[in-house]
Amino acid sequence: MQLVAWLADQGHIFDANINWVAFTSDGHAFYAATGNWLGPQHGLCFLDRRGKPFLWSPDGDIAGTLPPLRPLRPLRPLKPLRPLRPLRPLRPLKPLAPMGGWSKHTFETWLFQK
Repeated sequence: MQLVAWLADQGHIFDANINWVAFTSDGHAFYAATGNWLGPQHGLCFLDRRGKPFLWSPDGDIAGTLPPLRPLRPLRPLKPLRPLRPLRPLRPLKPLAPMGGWSKHTFETWLFQK
């Protein structure tokens, strides 16, 4: 487990260097540069395109789903202002593996899906 991203207000996702890399719209995550669909969002848990948990917050539940339907591409939001770097959080306890297992993606392969 490692910190790879920050979820900011209005659904913007920043990488560990506070670069804007993705955004959320209607319960799904999209790559900021291209608008490509990355997968669904369930609360504070992000799933890959096959419905397997990928990114999660210790403040939310972790659960996978069946492979989701691809949503329509949303309008790309305006690039947000770069936020101040938050304090690094304490490492959470390792969660139990969700039913169906974890996604095989790394943060980078998840972002650059085609």
